[in-house]
Parts: sequence; C-alpha cells; structure tokens
Amino acid sequence: MKTVKKYLIWLIKIAGLTILYIPIWISGTLFLQGELPDIQPEPGLVSETTGMLILGLVNTLLILSLIVTSKWRGWKLTLFLVIAYYGTFTFITQIETWYFLTGKTISAELMSSLFLMGLTVPLLFIPIAIFILGYWKNDGTGAVFKLLYMPVNQFIIRLAAISIIYVIIYWIAGYYIAWQNPELRAFYGSEGEITPFWKHTFQTFSSSPDLFILQLIRGVLFTLFVYPVIRGSSVNPWITCLITGSLVAIPHLGHILANPLIPSAEVRYSHMIETTSSTFLFGLIVALTFHRNFTPVSRKCKN
Repeated sequence: MKTVKKYLIWLIKIAGLTILYIPIWISGTLFLQGELPDIQPEPGLVSETTGMLILGLVNTLLILSLIVTSKWRGWKLTLFLVIAYYGTFTFITQIETWYFLTGKTISAELMSSLFLMGLTVPLLFIPIAIFILGYWKNDGTGAVFKLLYMPVNQFIIRLAAISIIYVIIYWIAGYYIAWQNPELRAFYGSEGEITPFWKHTFQTFSSSPDLFILQLIRGVLFTLFVYPVIRGSSVNPWITCLITGSLVAIPHLGHILANPLIPSAEVRYSHMIETTSSTFLFGLIVALTFHRNFTPVSRKCKN
C-alpha cells in the first residue's frame, strides 16, 4: 500500500505541475503580441491543444527529472536549472533563429521578444517545481560540492574539442537530413538540385565562414549550460547521459506545432528530425566527456 500511495502522489504531482506548466509557458507568448508576421502557417503535426498537452507533459517530466536526479539543493539547484533550461530552450535556439530567419520572417523587434518569451518557465515554473518537490531547502550536501573537478586547462581542452564535435554533428545532420528536402532548400534560397556534400561544404565555408564560427560558439554554450547538470547528477552515468541528451533535444519538438516563422510543415518536420537527433547525440557525447565516472582526472582535483 505504501508503494501504491507513493506512486499515486507522484502521479498527482506530475499532473498538477503539468497543468501549472502550460499557462506559465503560454504566458510567454504575451511578449509576441502584435509582432508575429501576418502569415498563415500550414497545420502542425497535431492539433494545437494536443500539441500543447504533449509538450507540457514532456517538458514537465524533463524538469522533474532534472530536479530529482540532482545533488544540488536550494539556490544552487535553482540557479543552475534556470540557466540550463533557458540556455538550451531559448538562448541557443534563438541565436540560430536570428542567424537564419532575420529578414525572412523575423524583424529586430520580434527577435528581442523571442528571447524574452522563454523567461517565464525558468523564472516561474522551475522554482515552484523545486519547492513542491522539497528540493528548495539546502540540506548541506551541496556545501562542499565543487563545480569544477578537473584542472582548468583540461576543462578548456575538452570544451574546445566538444565544440568541434558539435560542428561536425550539426553539419552532417543538416546536410543528410534537413538539406535533402527540396522545399527546405527553397525556403533558405537554394532552389534546384542538391549540391554534393563536399562541394556544398567548401562553398558554404567560403561564402559564410561566420556560420561555422557561430556553431563553434553554440557548441561551447551548449556544454557550459548543461555542465552543472552533469556535474551535479546523483544517478547512474548512463541515465545522466539520457537526461542531458533530452535536455538539449526536447526544445526542438516544438516543431510539431504550427509556426508562422516557418510556415511550411515539411520544413518544420525536416528540422525537427534533424535537430532532435543531432542534439540528442551531442548531449550524450557531452555527458560522456564531462561526467566524472567516465573521465579520469588528477586525484587531487577530486572531492
């Protein structure tokens, strides 16, 4: 009976927090009022109501998993999760939105609002969820828990290597998944037959080297945002890998909804497959690279 009661309590908490998540998430769209382009997008993969319920539940479960698997407590847990969630869900994704869609479907005013839109969930929902789950009070376990457990030069070398790995994953997935769709190529101004991989790579590097620099920066930012989650994980390293991969991949499931910024359903679905798969793989690699149980370091740096 105790086990049944425990699971029932958890189901009630999940349902209640999901119901709370949805209006907090939707309230972020108030920043977009009157600024979205006057474009009628093609319908999403599911209806708007169904999509919001799916995304609300998925995101709630993700946030709860980040909370209950962490060694952090109190203000540290709150701070790190706010940064990790806003960084992966809004900051990094909107940087790419800015690069590719400014001048197409996005104005400078709308771009600023897109960054503000993502603040409601991390600043409101995450602290509430931490409080409800009983992780707000610092029990003292995090007082001696250091953020960095390896020499700084070793951390920087790994950070540089992981940013290069991100660019490779990003580019290969972009070409062999998204770029294979002729409608997507047309949306970005590349109508006609697809260019072979290496020719396309060299042409893009010659004409737009800033794209590769941007992706190197995004690889670094991805890692910095999720690193405290990896460092503070209290669960099996492989579960940590799955949670980290989910944290960076789930934001892209938003493509199941209609979106006037990318009106074409085909373009959205191609991007969703491309970005969820590639970022999930990247998240796994980041966790493998920085989790202490996978990473031999100097004994004097351990605690």
